[in-house]
Amino acid sequence: MQNDERPDTGGRLHTVAVPDTAAGERLDKILAAHIDGLSRSRAQALLEQGHVRFEGRTIADPSQRVKPGQTFDVFIPEAEPAIPEAQDIPLQVVYEDEDVLVLDKPAGLVVHPAAGNPDNTLVNALLAHCGDSLSGIGGVKRPGIVHRLDKDTSGLMVVAKNDRAHHALTEQFSGRSLSRTYQALVWGVPSPARGRIEGNIGRDPHDRKKMAVVAGGKPAATRYTVLKAFHNGAALVECTLETGRTHQIRVHMTHIGHPLVGDPLYGRGRSTRPGKSNRGGSKTAPLPEPLRGALVGFPRQALHAVGLTFAHPRTGERLSFSTDLPGDLQALIRTLE
Repeated sequence: MQNDERPDTGGRLHTVAVPDTAAGERLDKILAAHIDGLSRSRAQALLEQGHVRFEGRTIADPSQRVKPGQTFDVFIPEAEPAIPEAQDIPLQVVYEDEDVLVLDKPAGLVVHPAAGNPDNTLVNALLAHCGDSLSGIGGVKRPGIVHRLDKDTSGLMVVAKNDRAHHALTEQFSGRSLSRTYQALVWGVPSPARGRIEGNIGRDPHDRKKMAVVAGGKPAATRYTVLKAFHNGAALVECTLETGRTHQIRVHMTHIGHPLVGDPLYGRGRSTRPGKSNRGGSKTAPLPEPLRGALVGFPRQALHAVGLTFAHPRTGERLSFSTDLPGDLQALIRTLE
């Protein structure tokens, strides 16, 4: 493969020669394999945008089968500037290299700019932090968000810094080899102390702002373990996701009768009346008023992503990260203890 600068058009021209061993392979697969940092999805986009030529003719079909000796010219435009504004917002970076960045997101930080949150988001912060180290996701200089955390959920996230890393991490997320572990404070004490919650998740038919366990939803499964019980009125649980559905832990714990403390959508202010039995099978005991007041007054869902494991998109090395609970959750636990 050869490549040349194209300063007049702001991009790079690559020449890919098909080897004898690649006879009959798809064109998009060959281009991704022979151009460093190019994902297959990006190769498909370049083909569809008319940036691939063979003997002077534009080739647009990603599924075209190649023959040994064929030579394709591929023009990769310079990554366009990201639309969101780069903003200098402090980030707690746990790990960073040329491909990925792992951070500990604070509660209150929105991940993506959107209506109602046009700036001061994680994406704005990453654009400022990463700068020129972002080589472009899908042709745009932006961080590749592989998985999201809700605004008021804190904890570990991994972000891709280039197209190849984004594609590889997205495949791991879809294939469930990217592992995430959470800790949460919930109302009551689930019984048994260790279990698996399985229930399809989709839009709540009675409230479109909420998700719920519904017959027509997407399959979802969560494993939980009770780490500590507080007066039988609340518990610290650890949850591992087998799937990645919107609000999955919040929905599943609510479904078994143990909503998250402080959850404004699925159970904020849930009291613990004497003798009340939850779906998990345990009965709750009345909490002393100061403790109940601390739980009711907690200002966000008590959920933190404590663990993250994935294969590095370039080296294949298995990387694992962990983080302590943030100060607000630690303070609440000390009060309960």
